[in-house]
Formats: sequence, C-alpha cells, structure tokens
Amino acid sequence: MNKKISHPVIVVIVVLLIVVLYSSLRTRGPVQLDSGVRMVMGTFARIVAIAPDANTAAKSIEAALHQIHNVDDLMSNFKEDSEISRVNADAFDHPVEVGESTFDVLQRSIEFSKLTDGAFDITVGPLVQLFRTAKTEGIAPTPEQIARAKTKVGFEKLKLNDQNRTVRFTVEGMSLDLGGIAKGYAVDKAIRAMQRRGAIGAMIDLGGDVRCFGTPPKGRKKWLVGLQDPNIDDVGGSGLLLKLQVSNATVTTSGDYQQFAIIEGKRHSHIINRQTGKSAQGLSSVTVIAQNATDADALATAVTVMGPKRGLALIEKIPETEAILISPHPTYKITKTSAADAFIKK
Repeated sequence: MNKKISHPVIVVIVVLLIVVLYSSLRTRGPVQLDSGVRMVMGTFARIVAIAPDANTAAKSIEAALHQIHNVDDLMSNFKEDSEISRVNADAFDHPVEVGESTFDVLQRSIEFSKLTDGAFDITVGPLVQLFRTAKTEGIAPTPEQIARAKTKVGFEKLKLNDQNRTVRFTVEGMSLDLGGIAKGYAVDKAIRAMQRRGAIGAMIDLGGDVRCFGTPPKGRKKWLVGLQDPNIDDVGGSGLLLKLQVSNATVTTSGDYQQFAIIEGKRHSHIINRQTGKSAQGLSSVTVIAQNATDADALATAVTVMGPKRGLALIEKIPETEAILISPHPTYKITKTSAADAFIKK
C-alpha cells in the first residue's frame, strides 16, 4: 500500500542533502591544474595553478600564457616585428619609441649593468651573433672579429629617454639581446595575471626560471623545485642534485649544461662575457633564489660572468637573495651564500 511522505519529513531530507553537499564541497578543497609542457620563448614552459575551482585554475593558466606570449612578441630578437627588433634595426638612425613593458625592462637592465659593473649587459647582441654563427659553422670567431664586435657593446652606449620612452644607440651596429632578463620578466607578469584571475597558489617554470607563490600542492607545506645535476642529462629522479623548498620566491638557474655549443672541440656557454668577448667560464651552474624572477634572471646571468668569488660577494650584499654555484666538470663543487641552506630540503 502506498503512503504519502509528510511535508516535515521532506524538509528534513532536503536539509540533510544540503548539509551533505556543503560538507562535501568544504572537504574537497582547492583544485590543482597542470598546463603540461608548452613551447614558448624558445624554451619549455609549465604552469601549475591552485585555485578554488577548475574554471578559475584554467583561466589563470590561460592568462599566464597570454602574458608570456606577449612579452615574447615584444622582446624577441628572433621576431622581425618585435619592439626589440625595431630598436636593433633603427635606434642608431633615430630614437625608437617602445611600449611601457619593454621600456621597463630596458631601464632595469641598465640598473643591473651598473650594479654588476657590466657583467650583466643587454648590449652584447653583436657578440651573441658571433657565437651563433660560430655554433652553426663550427668555427670559433677570430680575435679580430671579437675586437670589432666589442666596439659595439656597452650599456653606456645605450640611451633611454624617460619622457617619451625612446631608445637610441650611440654606435652603429649595436644590438640588444634580452635573453638574460626577458624570461624572468615574463614570469613575473604571468604570476601577477594568475593572482588577478583568482589563483591562490601557482608555480611557473619557464626554461629554468621558476617562481612560486601561495598555496602549494595538496600534502605539501612548500613548493619543491629540483636543481638538476649538471653531470647528468636526465632531469628526473637521480638527475636531481638537490631539492629546494620555497613559499613565495623565485629559483632561477643559468648554466652551460643545457645551452652550449661545441666549437672546434671546446664547450662554449651561451652566456657571453663582454670583457673578453667570449663565453663565460668558471661555473657550470648558477642558481639564484630571489623575491621576483626578473631580479633572479639578471643576477644568475651576471654571477655566471663574474665567477664564484665576485659573484657570491655580490649576492651576499643583496637582501633576501641567495645563490648556489656549481663549478665546472669534473669537480662539480657546490658553493653557497650564507643563508642558502635554509632553502635546501634535507
């Protein structure tokens, strides 16, 4: 025999269902979404987002990638229509106006050049081009070629006008290469975009520039960043020399174990020393831990050029910044700044 369920019973059942659903949503917690590996700015990128829901996580990743592509469009010297390509083509003939982001990077680049006594210098373009040609042809540049290229290098020859955001070269044949800072700047822009889109935590890895913020993956108290062993090509498992744990910081690594060329039987780093006109020597890997990726990127490049003694002395003077240096093959000796151990996972 059928019986009608009374109204009070229906109300109780509905209330119980709401409580169960609410409880389920509360215990589910934040969502983690991984972009997977993407190719951008000539390197590999990966973004992990932590957000209240999947839609927010996806939109924050999309916003981050948009910012990275935008920086690439503005600052790549491989793209003929980029602002930097326009500067390289025309800045000796007349001042070239650039956008706010590009001008910001140029200003900060000059600040780092002054801080590092020229160890970091975005005007190394002519020397970088010599390196690329040598890599393609397998023949090292001659001393005469290096000497000629060096006359076109020097941040002192780069003139910026703050009022109208223009760039000018004082020597014909100059060219800028933002390879030592643009990736870091792109990561910083991407992190800010993710925060605006509602991400409560994230990790962005753009070719060795890794910045993390906020809530880490479930089950962890901090974000973990692996430091690759330069003597092992494999980046997984045993290929890690050590692990760093960070909360709101950047870990940037520059080294000759991934980007290099064998020219006339010798290994050459892609990072150029403007004083010698040749590849930087003396360090296989430089990792800088800093508050933002722009600083970490520029400083990692500078320390690679400066070498262990001068490089460590510089980093020790900069607040909230640490470094881990690895000497070249075959020793691979690790040296660190005084407080770097605090970031190393035991």
